[in-house]
Amino acid sequence: MKILIIEDEPDLSDTIASSLSKEQYTVAQASTYQEALSKIWNYEYDCILLDIMLPGGSGLDILQQIRDGNKPQNVIIISAKDSLDDKLDGLNLGADDYLTKPFHIAELNARIKAVLRRKKLDGKDLIEIANICLNLSERAFTVEGQNTPLNRKEFDILNYFLLNQNRLVTKTALAEHVWGDHIDQTDSFDFVYYQIKNLRKKLQKAEAKIEIESVYGVGYKLIQP
Repeated sequence: MKILIIEDEPDLSDTIASSLSKEQYTVAQASTYQEALSKIWNYEYDCILLDIMLPGGSGLDILQQIRDGNKPQNVIIISAKDSLDDKLDGLNLGADDYLTKPFHIAELNARIKAVLRRKKLDGKDLIEIANICLNLSERAFTVEGQNTPLNRKEFDILNYFLLNQNRLVTKTALAEHVWGDHIDQTDSFDFVYYQIKNLRKKLQKAEAKIEIESVYGVGYKLIQP
């Protein structure tokens, strides 16, 4: 899962980023209104943590633009503004949650997981198709109930494919989601190829009834043969 932190307080932003990285999220950061808009329009995120008071503009204006642009990102407002009117303004504009500063990082992590479960998995922690099961909270993968160890990147790649079943996933989109922003500027996507190659071997060895199909020159698609 990929998360964008829009926060102008460097220490808080870095603390949140460090915590989320330990939770195995791919994290990007923005500290100003313009930097945030640039990232939102150039990259995709599963969840955005949005401060309201930013250098150069309001976080609520960013939220309005996200919703007007039909961007599908989940948004959690993190703000020192704690009045009921502030919270209602944010939620009425389409924020998925509102957390008042100061907050405990553990509570933020729990709110993020709840939003992601609600929006992407109908409240569940599991993705189950064919004979496989991906447990997002425990970061475990099983085939026919048997544990099949995956490294961090393999797990994140499989998660992204399962959330986009039967859809073409480009190498660029996959790389950005798993490795982070600016990976699209790389000269080669060989690192994606090698992770996919290893993941395929593990799926085949475990006799998983799913396959990662190559789409020549473009990317991949997860299918049930």
